[in-house]
Amino acid sequence: MIRSLLFLMIFWSFSVTAQKPGKNRILLIPLDDRPPCLQFTQRMGQIAGAEVVAPPLAMLGQFTTPGQSEAIGQWILSQDLSSFDAAIVCLDMLAYGGLVGSRVHQVPLETAVKRLEIIAKLREKAPRLPLYAQSVLMRLAPSADMKNDAYRAQLARWAEISPDPSRQEETAQLAKVIPATALADYQQARLRNHTINKKAIEWVKKGMIDYLLITQDDAKPQGVHIAEGQRLREQIKQQNLQAKVALQPGTDEVSMLLLARFLTQKAAFTPKIKVYYSSDSLSKRAMPFEDRPLTTSVRYQIESAGATQVDKEADAQILLYVYTSRQQPQRAISFVNEIKEKLASRKHVIVADIDPVGNVQGGDSVFSALLIKHQLLPALSGYASWNTAGNTLGTALPQGVTYYLASQRFKQPKTALYSAQQWFLLNRVLDDYYFHTLIRPEANRRFGKPGLGALILDESRNKQVEAFCLDRLQGYLKTLEQDYFTSKPFASFCQRPQHLQFSLPWHRTFEALIDFDLDCSRKN
Repeated sequence: MIRSLLFLMIFWSFSVTAQKPGKNRILLIPLDDRPPCLQFTQRMGQIAGAEVVAPPLAMLGQFTTPGQSEAIGQWILSQDLSSFDAAIVCLDMLAYGGLVGSRVHQVPLETAVKRLEIIAKLREKAPRLPLYAQSVLMRLAPSADMKNDAYRAQLARWAEISPDPSRQEETAQLAKVIPATALADYQQARLRNHTINKKAIEWVKKGMIDYLLITQDDAKPQGVHIAEGQRLREQIKQQNLQAKVALQPGTDEVSMLLLARFLTQKAAFTPKIKVYYSSDSLSKRAMPFEDRPLTTSVRYQIESAGATQVDKEADAQILLYVYTSRQQPQRAISFVNEIKEKLASRKHVIVADIDPVGNVQGGDSVFSALLIKHQLLPALSGYASWNTAGNTLGTALPQGVTYYLASQRFKQPKTALYSAQQWFLLNRVLDDYYFHTLIRPEANRRFGKPGLGALILDESRNKQVEAFCLDRLQGYLKTLEQDYFTSKPFASFCQRPQHLQFSLPWHRTFEALIDFDLDCSRKN
């Protein structure tokens, strides 16, 4: 009975009166070349029939090699901007060459400001083009690059405790251990980035940027970032820009949120979302690498995606289920049953599986296995379970919003819509759960040191690890044959995925590029 209802839910989602979405062509300057910043956003755009156009991959740099900021600026000006419906621009790529480049002081403030003059030129060339921007509030820890292994943890600790007057003795001891040049570089990078963030707010006031997300990279409830964030909030409030500028946790996922925001504004529709938490107590705590309660982060993410949170389910078009109860396996069973019930009643459901401890940063084994066993994943509107709470929410939420708009408001061809939606859901299962939860720890143990989360690799070992992970992933793909690929929503539309590909683009196991072909030309 449940399977039949899930199938009908998918069919009915195609059968509503809809409006034409227009061209939906979006210019994207990503934060860097990692899959969450580029591949996810482009693939999510396909759900709504949007073409997301980015600069050539070679311009975007790779890990510690910064992107070619000036070349990207020229690439922007070479485009026919009249052919785009919106631009999503990560200022850190234009100013510093990407996220990792933003954490060091290789680019002086004057150079960063000059590079960002491209924003004014873009606005001059395309005055009516909606421009959505991201700028990052620097995290506490520097990037791990093997050169700073001896002092990286101490520098992160210094950044966390140095503002606390009661920790001055420990702060002084840390300053003796950290090389003076490294500490100075860190402080100069923070000051430069803070200055750019302030300027970005001014550009919103001047009308150069239509909407700005200042996103707090990995942080804790205390540290040097707190005062920076407070000064930015005061500036936003003083200039009455609360509707056009937001400051919230997260980083890698932001272009997906901005994509969803553009789509909601294009549709002139604000989806209403009701949130359910698996744990009321954990919802009031700050999740790992974040500095505010989960409920606050969820509200910010919903609003930045162009949606609004409501208290009553009767008022909602979308339901968001936030799972954090990894220490209570019985709660996984009851939470899955709640999700199953809502799907059976034809609700649009998003699931965000969040690691409340910070020691897995992938899908919970019990919860994920139950979602697969009960064949619920292919029926979801959005799903994610990777890395931080912000990363997970900022992937699942915009997917769910985008799918809702595409299925309910836009005239999107059914085959293209369902192929894109099911590709994204299956990619999340393979990446977030099978790779991050099961395969990555095994690869780290086999090819590196125990407990080493990112495992930076040389060229030879990178190829070995890629081959190992692809083999494991192909094996797990076969385990989905019975419970995933035979589910009504999937089997009624889609062929089995073909040509699975796997790579580690940054020569580390922290992020993977997973791709495959999926054809959902309705078989029934």
